[in-house]
Amino acid sequence: MAANPLLTKKYWMKRIRKLRNAAATRFFDTRFGRRLLIENIGPRILTMTVDAGDHHMTFSPSDYIGRKVFRKGHFERENVDRLLAVLRERGLLRKDSVLLELGGNIGTQTVYFALSGAYSRIVSVEPDPRNFPLLKTNIEQNRLETTVTAVNCAAGEASGEIDFFMNAANHGKSSAIRQSPTDIRISVPVRPVAAILGDLGLDQSTVGLVWMDIEGYEPVACRSMTELMGRRVPLYMEFTPLFYGPEQTRDFIMTLASHYEDCLVFFEEGEQQMKVRDLPGSIDQYDVLFLP
Repeated sequence: MAANPLLTKKYWMKRIRKLRNAAATRFFDTRFGRRLLIENIGPRILTMTVDAGDHHMTFSPSDYIGRKVFRKGHFERENVDRLLAVLRERGLLRKDSVLLELGGNIGTQTVYFALSGAYSRIVSVEPDPRNFPLLKTNIEQNRLETTVTAVNCAAGEASGEIDFFMNAANHGKSSAIRQSPTDIRISVPVRPVAAILGDLGLDQSTVGLVWMDIEGYEPVACRSMTELMGRRVPLYMEFTPLFYGPEQTRDFIMTLASHYEDCLVFFEEGEQQMKVRDLPGSIDQYDVLFLP
């Protein structure tokens, strides 16, 4: 009996689809394939969630940080691990203390710190109205609500509102300082650090680390936490002379040096301990840990 040509055609089409889908699955699970996929997702996809092994991370595929998470499975997690290792080696980890995170973004570092178990509580402050719902989602879906509290505001000198400039391509570059003519200006609430902690019933003596990445607004935020700096609480920040300008860089270094004597600078080639007063003002950006 002759085979039905229609059934034969359907059979081979089905086989071809399976082989095609299997090949596509293998390809899009490679680093290059994931990059190709995430960079070509249309605007109708607003959020995505990935299984990153020990946690889940939800992000916007249109955002730089989200695309990094999709391609690599994390966003600069090695920086958190490196910092915790340094603090541990120097005896600066207090298990019962609070981590104050200024610039929580979508919660990448927040989740990494929480999973480490290094701090009993984390306060993550994030003003961007695009990032904050994702920060909340990533706290909740990883069941970190008892450890992490998200606060939707900026950290500044006085309570009220400030202009905030949203970067379209990289939400992590949004700031209270305009960095691009295409940034979208909005207003966001602002609170001094002391008020943020006070609203949560937290005494400043419980803070064991301040982690700060707020795109050039660090000098202003530091002026709102003079008590913490007076206590010489370990302070880790992205230090950016490029944003501050020469005069403000010099003034900021003098302010920091009035509270901290030594710091550890994380250059690309490695770590270097130096006096705070000797911080380089000619390098565009680097990470620094101010030591008690």
